Amino acid sequence: MANTPNRPLSRRIQARVMNVLNVPMRRMLALPFPTPPGKRLMLAYITGRKTGKIYRQPLSYVRDGATLLTPGGGRWKLNLTNDTPVRLRIRGHDHYARPELVRDQTTIVELLDVLAAGNPMASRFIALPKDPHGRPDPQRLAMAIQNGFCIVRWHLDQ
Repeated sequence: MANTPNRPLSRRIQARVMNVLNVPMRRMLALPFPTPPGKRLMLAYITGRKTGKIYRQPLSYVRDGATLLTPGGGRWKLNLTNDTPVRLRIRGHDHYARPELVRDQTTIVELLDVLAAGNPMASRFIALPKDPHGRPDPQRLAMAIQNGFCIVRWHLDQ
């Protein structure tokens, strides 16, 4: 991930730390049995849109009924299309899911509540400023969406 000068220092540091942590996480999440990090992390096998190379991306997730929710703040989501299923390794088992990139601000606010309830750590990584009522600041959320933030709703294939 390229470091842009516009990004706050804390976000650039976080990106570097995640790059280092992702190396062992990829190996651990690829194992054919459940591991402790697998309760909140899955491994997505995403095909590059330009290169065709398969990238293994550790992603946090929360179950929401028959779907999974993932914050889409990185560049990995640029390789997703609604009509192409993606292989996900969840708790040692492979599943296929179709990604839906949610960019509607009202829906994102609702899904952020689901993410926070299912995985309190997700709020730390998303880090959107809150208004006095504890909701994401609408202007900052709109700016984040404009800059590429979304929620990925994974529809598991049967």
